[in-house]
Amino acid sequence: MKKAIFFSIFMGLSLALFGQHEKHHHVDKKTHHQHHSELPYTPLKQTGSDVFDAMQEVIEHLKSDPDTDWSKVDLEGLRQHLIDMKAFTEEVEVLEQNPIDSGVKILVKPETDRAAKALQHMLSMHPKMMKVERNWDMKAQQKKDVWEITCTTSNPDEVDLLRGLGYIGIVVEGAHHQVHHWMMANGMGHH
Repeated sequence: MKKAIFFSIFMGLSLALFGQHEKHHHVDKKTHHQHHSELPYTPLKQTGSDVFDAMQEVIEHLKSDPDTDWSKVDLEGLRQHLIDMKAFTEEVEVLEQNPIDSGVKILVKPETDRAAKALQHMLSMHPKMMKVERNWDMKAQQKKDVWEITCTTSNPDEVDLLRGLGYIGIVVEGAHHQVHHWMMANGMGHH
């Protein structure tokens, strides 16, 4: 229930921020739509794979924005989230990646406690974002200490893409990561 509420708040704030960005910035919608679904504006470019660089970028943007409410800034929450991202990127073993009808099935095993917790958290949210951004159906279920992840598409032209992306490609897919990090840094999201 908490995760569903957070997701609803995240999407609502994302859309609200996007609307504000549209009022204050000229965006080439044609280019924007070719690369991203309609996500809110974020000044961030770093995806979070390098914690130091991502934190430095966030801090630079916060300091350059005169409207930053420093009483709400949550850099430690963001730092912990970025460390979790590093864990589910680097501290997991991809046991199998096999084609299935319309997509791929992947078996992943976390190698550390941090990766296990981070993987569980990410897999509770990322499938929803893949549905919103790409219209992909991503499902994840834990079987003992192994996660079974399936990702399928109704678009036959994207089946090979899903299979080629595999675990890491599907996990990093989407433009929502930077938006989420910006919201967290500004105290509008939870880890």
